[in-house]
Amino acid sequence: MRANRLCQLLNIRYPVIQAGMVWASDWHLAAACSNSGILGTLGLGSMSHEEIALNIEKMKNSTENPFAVNIPLLRPDAVDLARIAHDAGVRIFITSAGNPERIAPDINRKKTIWFHVVPSVKGAQKAEKTGVDAVICEGYEAGGHNSPLEITTLALVPQVADAVKVPVVAAGGIADGRGIAAVMALGASGAQMGTRFIATDECQAHNNHKRLIVDAPDTGTCIIGRKLDMLRVLRTEFADQMLKSELEGASREDLLEIIGNEFNRNRSGSVLGDLKDGAFQAGQSSGLVNDIIPVDTLVQRLISEYNAARNSLPAL
Repeated sequence: MRANRLCQLLNIRYPVIQAGMVWASDWHLAAACSNSGILGTLGLGSMSHEEIALNIEKMKNSTENPFAVNIPLLRPDAVDLARIAHDAGVRIFITSAGNPERIAPDINRKKTIWFHVVPSVKGAQKAEKTGVDAVICEGYEAGGHNSPLEITTLALVPQVADAVKVPVVAAGGIADGRGIAAVMALGASGAQMGTRFIATDECQAHNNHKRLIVDAPDTGTCIIGRKLDMLRVLRTEFADQMLKSELEGASREDLLEIIGNEFNRNRSGSVLGDLKDGAFQAGQSSGLVNDIIPVDTLVQRLISEYNAARNSLPAL
């Protein structure tokens, strides 16, 4: 796996980004990823302002390599998060789940690098015009909040790569080196991976979250909340209750009553490991994850798998 356009932009060794997941991407995981030669990312979506400052400080004390912060724009205080991170010296920002124009003045500054997550060609073109340095095109396979457009990674990546001039990073359904090789063949400069990095020693998510991923079959995730904000989660008692209610025609109000506070549902899953009432975010790539290993071991495995995939391709 050679350094390329993405590596040069971010000053990293391997073209892989660890996704900034809520409740699962604090400094323990992000620092381990940055130290392994990829881009580690702090997931600010579930953090208080004080926790953000602490995590950035811990990152600076734990790695000399580049790292990013992920800011979901659905947070009302997203602009405040950007300012806190910028003032603390963060230089790489990844925004998602919202209109990038809203936060452009506080992200698109001198010496900052800005990525935005998009679900479509139109979204990628809009983000490019807004001033981002790269786009992360995320397919329907991805865990967590998902786009109702339901475009898969295989179809989305080459279309976005053809439509924009900035580097393209692929996300959704990627959990091994074969997946990285596949999306780079489609025109991506690298891959963003989330679910695979939850099942690592350094990730602070509850062990129940990790075990659910490792034990998941190909059908182990589902989309809930199609009348709300679509969320891909692992199949659990709570997820099945949501699916049953939606199938029976529950109204938006009924579904909101079932899910209650989504913030607390996600915390109950990732932090507390509540197998009954928690929501465990993960992507369809869960079926590819078979063990819980250290980050550095995982990164070296990804490189070996990538090289093996490239070398195995027959000539046509």
